[in-house]
Amino acid sequence: MAARTKQSQLARITTDMVKELSKLSFSSPVEYVYNPLIYARASFDAYVACCDIENVEVILLGMNPGPWGMAQTGVPFGEVGAVRDWLKIDAVIGSPKEVHPKRPVLGLDCHRSEVSGARLWGWAKDTFKTPKRFLKRFFLCNYCPLIFLEDSGRNRTPDKLPATERTPLLEICDRALQRTIDLIEPKRVIGVGAFAQKRAETVLEGGVIPVGGILHPSPASPIANRGWATQANKQFAEQGIRLPKS
Repeated sequence: MAARTKQSQLARITTDMVKELSKLSFSSPVEYVYNPLIYARASFDAYVACCDIENVEVILLGMNPGPWGMAQTGVPFGEVGAVRDWLKIDAVIGSPKEVHPKRPVLGLDCHRSEVSGARLWGWAKDTFKTPKRFLKRFFLCNYCPLIFLEDSGRNRTPDKLPATERTPLLEICDRALQRTIDLIEPKRVIGVGAFAQKRAETVLEGGVIPVGGILHPSPASPIANRGWATQANKQFAEQGIRLPKS
């Protein structure tokens, strides 16, 4: 039997993580939990198929999905326009079993744009011009695939969960991240935001793969609203990551 490709091994890591996460439960104020790796798995798999897993130099690690990004498309930071028009992914996207009325999952028909995803994928497009050039060097993924919604529709991030719920969640996600890094063997892991960087540092503590970070492109960050792409380019350069000249 031929050796499994890295894509198929990554699919196994994803499936194992989904199974482990399905055993967890979360209490109020979390009322809804979406896992796009279940209802949008075909779209996520199509994204992975676009990535040159064999040659990736840098893993870009986000925290967890946003309601108008990966929650809609199954692609990390997956702003609808970027996924549909630049990545050219057009897979069938389902829906969570229980859906918050203020946070419907409309897939590629969603007309809302996630600013963080638009900024990150827009930077990739402006810098690399084609998805193939970007995905040959970078693998973008989220540390945690779950989105947690309060009754109001507010997004509750993993770090805001109570310790009794956060600890088993982090154990599962740490394990999946370690397996992913062991598989891809990148030259560097870059956290998109402080939380993701901290998790990568924890997982890789004492290892040989360096961990760094860049500013999160969230519109909630006043600093990010002052030219996020320019600041990200500077941070990449400071960490020895060479980018194409515009």
